[in-house]
Amino acid sequence: MSNPVTGIAAAAPQQAHAHFQAQFAFETDCWDVHAAMALPDPGFVLLDVRGPDAYAAGHVPGAISLPHRKIIQSRFAPWPADRLFVVYCAGPHCNGAAKAAVRLAGLGRPVKLMAGGITGWIDEGFALARGTALHG
Repeated sequence: MSNPVTGIAAAAPQQAHAHFQAQFAFETDCWDVHAAMALPDPGFVLLDVRGPDAYAAGHVPGAISLPHRKIIQSRFAPWPADRLFVVYCAGPHCNGAAKAAVRLAGLGRPVKLMAGGITGWIDEGFALARGTALHG
């Protein structure tokens, strides 16, 4: 029986370094978002790209509700073109954040995905906000 882990050799350390380093240009995590959101200017706009009912039931404090299907250029007029957007959805089982990232990048906007989504946020023990106050 072949070993499913070692059956394919690991990448050379230099390749692994480049690969994993590059991930930080595309993703951030819940801990880093939590820490940045505590700053006077976190340096990004946080978008919850789930539906409005999911947002109302519980979202990351400070996140703006903007379902990924509603991401269009006119909604981003309030922010400078170089403003970073961080997107999240339900969690690793959901591709809504990736869909949002594709749309934002297609509009020429800098974007990162918050790995883990709302599931990761909850797993880390961070509080949720409730209600529908912030909309994009």
